[in-house]
Amino acid sequence: MTTETTLPSTSVSPTARQVWTRARGVVLAAVILLAAAVVIAVIRSGAEHGRLDPRAADTDGSRAVAELLEDRGVSTRLVTTLDEASAAADPDTTLLIAVPDLLTDSQQSRLHEATEASGGRTVLVAPGPPSVSALAPGVTADAALSLDSTLTPRCELPAARRAGSADTGGLRYHVTARAADTCYPEDGLPTLVRVPAATGDGDTVVLGAPDILLNSSLDEQGNASLALQLLGSRPHVVWYLPSLADDSAPDSGNRSFFELLPSGWFWGTLQLFVAGALAALWRARRLGPLVPEKLPVAIRASETIEGRARLYRKANARDRAAAALRSTTRTRLAPLVGVPVSRAHTPEALLPALSAHLHGDGQPLHALLFGPPPSDDKALIALTDQLDALEREVRRS
Repeated sequence: MTTETTLPSTSVSPTARQVWTRARGVVLAAVILLAAAVVIAVIRSGAEHGRLDPRAADTDGSRAVAELLEDRGVSTRLVTTLDEASAAADPDTTLLIAVPDLLTDSQQSRLHEATEASGGRTVLVAPGPPSVSALAPGVTADAALSLDSTLTPRCELPAARRAGSADTGGLRYHVTARAADTCYPEDGLPTLVRVPAATGDGDTVVLGAPDILLNSSLDEQGNASLALQLLGSRPHVVWYLPSLADDSAPDSGNRSFFELLPSGWFWGTLQLFVAGALAALWRARRLGPLVPEKLPVAIRASETIEGRARLYRKANARDRAAAALRSTTRTRLAPLVGVPVSRAHTPEALLPALSAHLHGDGQPLHALLFGPPPSDDKALIALTDQLDALEREVRRS
């Protein structure tokens, strides 16, 4: 019978009650968050349609602009597919593209072909590098955003001069197109650009920020005047909200998951990573030497030895167990035979002293104290008995 079978077993696995006690706070918080999300979703699922939606009456919607245009005899029609937007391009229509950066490369090319010679007006709301060059050739987005939201026109465009200061600060643009009107500059770069069409009376207007179209800021500065003049130059406004469900994007399936994520997610994830790294450094720092503390529960040495022995046996680590037994025995024998503890693990120092003390030849001692690990559990138990016998003999001699 082995030593393990004679020792009482002690379970260290947490019970179901202990698991629930530890996890109930997290579960309760998750339930509260889920319930709050459901309630908010139900409350907000009424008249709100989304950002820059002409049907939305919330702060980020554009219903106020649509109603003001309707009062002036300008109709507003919402479309969500490229086919509808392309078919609506004509001299009597202002085509507003609410989120140009959602369009794929093929959609941008098709839309530019439809609007280039239509004779109507195309308004791009805050187009970035992915779309502005394709939809408004001769215009590129600057990497730095405008620091000011409210800017003055500083151009000869009649609509801008009549509106005065407006909240156009956002994306800034470099313009190489000929005869383009550049308005509301910040540090020399405009935030509103009007590019005349190469042929006909059409043009393309690039807005650096959507603020003049939002319900929350329409009554500030000259935002309403500028919005009505830019959108009300034709009898009809077609409001194009690009949709990811539009089947006119044949190359959308080739875009990776990270390409479909908005750029804000990347920066948000990076900030969370930096915050986590700083928190780890803060929690890991040491303000001084370690201070020993009393254990809340006294653990007997025999229990510690038993636990370590069980771990060794579970891992079949007979080599480690034998090394620990031999090392401890050598450390205890060295002072008994006049060898410094620092040299207790050196055969050249310990074995001659033991041989002289026991009047032996030292060969069995070398195999016992510095030999190879045992091949099985039976040999390990025999090694333990031999080490105990050697230590008792040294102490009696």
